[in-house]
Amino acid sequence: MESQPASRGNLAAWLRFTLAPGVFERWQRTLLQAFGTPDNALGASTRSAKCVVPEHVAQGLARGPSDDVMATALRWLDKPGHHLVAITDAQYPELLRHIYDPPTVLYVVGRLDLLNAPCLAVVGSRNATPQGLQDAQVFSQALSDAGLTIVSGLALGIDAAAHRGGLAGSASSIAVLGTGADRVYPRRNAALAADLAAQGAIVSEFPLGTPPRAEHFPRRNRIISGLSRGVLVVEAALGSGSLITAYEAAEQGRDVFAIPGPIHSPLSRGCHKLLKDGAGLVECVGDVLEELRIESAAPNPVGAARPECTQQQRLMLEAMGYAPVTIDAIGAACGRNIAEVTATLSELELTGHVSSVAGGLFQRMA
Repeated sequence: MESQPASRGNLAAWLRFTLAPGVFERWQRTLLQAFGTPDNALGASTRSAKCVVPEHVAQGLARGPSDDVMATALRWLDKPGHHLVAITDAQYPELLRHIYDPPTVLYVVGRLDLLNAPCLAVVGSRNATPQGLQDAQVFSQALSDAGLTIVSGLALGIDAAAHRGGLAGSASSIAVLGTGADRVYPRRNAALAADLAAQGAIVSEFPLGTPPRAEHFPRRNRIISGLSRGVLVVEAALGSGSLITAYEAAEQGRDVFAIPGPIHSPLSRGCHKLLKDGAGLVECVGDVLEELRIESAAPNPVGAARPECTQQQRLMLEAMGYAPVTIDAIGAACGRNIAEVTATLSELELTGHVSSVAGGLFQRMA
């Protein structure tokens, strides 16, 4: 299948071909290999199609999608900034084209130029710690300023923070969905999705109207890694979907990076497993840029500027360390009563030096 410029004339053929009932991606690839183009496949007799695909697939191809499904898709494409990018189009992401099972078409909202920009995936836990959220956003902004478009999955937690950082930087951000491109999941990220559509890009392989289903998200992950030169995991528990993305990346020949965390935190265990398996340990943006051989004057993230601490506040911060701790443990470490610790923690939380985390714990912010 040769790469060629996208044209409005063949969009309907690609839609009929990919939306035909039962003609899933594996059969789409088989039919394209046999007939060359969607038009040829659609024009082939059922008897000819049955020579390369099962009978029910050949019949679904002959039947095609309903008029309502086609009309909905064409109306969506008529809207500004909405695109259908087929695997033979020049604008199809070149890195993605060469993975084991590339999507036949991509529904895209926003900037097509980002699909072939240098990209880095940044992923992690939906239930991230305040430190993890800060790391994801600050690292992503610095990496975006270094020229890497940030790719993630629009989930709550690390994904959302990574998108915000990417959008704040110069190279923007791409969200890959596990739903149709006309659906936002979770709804809490609707405003973020609107920003991505306006300043970055939203991408989905799923037909319009596809709802969130558990089996879609692992498939979505291969596109996140497939678009990217590497994957950075910020926080992840064992069994996290972020690890699926990381292992997909490794199978695709991409670089895998992980930020280490406290040894007792469940959200560090996924990252530490990746590090044991050979992922690159990341302490600063330069670790990623050096491995990817990218030269940049972008500074390493050091966190947002905060007010200076009093001597009493500094002593408490030093007593806390960087792992989540209880108020009792802080009081024991710095020799102060609970009322004094609580008052100082409130001051530190207001100035961004400390954040409360689940379980009544407090964590010092880097």
